[in-house]
Amino acid sequence: MSNLLSILLVVRVLCIGNSFSWDAVEQELIPLCTEAGVEVEVHNLYYGGCSLQQHAQFMSLDTAVYSHRVCTNACPRIVKDTITLRAALSDGLYDYISLQQASHDSGIRATYEPWLDIMIDSVLKYQPQAQLCWMQTWAYSRDAAHPDYPRYQSNQQLMYDSIMACMNYVKQRADTKLRTIAQSLVIIPCGTAVQLARSTRLEDTLCRDGYHLNYTYGRYTAAAVWYEMLTGNDVRRIKYRPDGMTRVQRKLVQRAAHRAVRQYRQ
Repeated sequence: MSNLLSILLVVRVLCIGNSFSWDAVEQELIPLCTEAGVEVEVHNLYYGGCSLQQHAQFMSLDTAVYSHRVCTNACPRIVKDTITLRAALSDGLYDYISLQQASHDSGIRATYEPWLDIMIDSVLKYQPQAQLCWMQTWAYSRDAAHPDYPRYQSNQQLMYDSIMACMNYVKQRADTKLRTIAQSLVIIPCGTAVQLARSTRLEDTLCRDGYHLNYTYGRYTAAAVWYEMLTGNDVRRIKYRPDGMTRVQRKLVQRAAHRAVRQYRQ
């Protein structure tokens, strides 16, 4: 991905998401960008557990269901009035717009179409200049009690492999559509970073309830991925860490995020 920061005063980001985008961008991304002197404006459209199918239906019906969370360097988090997806897509120009699947459907190929195509077409209609991104979700903890975990045989590795296979499909499908505007889909590999962090001494402790990230190094991991993908900077140079996070934990998850991003850097 080309680095636009040298010519942009503020990087505007829209996440069409759910609680997983809440974990990834609403807490730790702003502090990381602030330390690096990067001005960002992140709009997260939150609807709990929202799937591609639900996003597409909300778009079609123009339903005001999204909690509109705005995070900036000056004000880390403001919750605005409930908004429609169409209104958010019409609110000025964005530099990056991310899509994602609901975590429980993220490794189930049959849940993607025709909803993925509808969402890509919607973004291209309203924001053709924006870089389209895909936020890769993460597999659940090994002992997660999520009711949909049995769809993956309650097996973390199987869930992760299934997410990867679906992500490859999304990449192929999106790139076919984006080719007409000389663009390609950017992967935000949060799930890969979480899986890599689990292979360190942190082990399987990044989630707080089996599927949402914990409030310290869990959320930091996903935000570190976003930071590197948006800025092109090496997150390992960042000294910031939130209260309750040790220096060792910071180094481990920064390395995991950096390794994940290197796999997908364009």
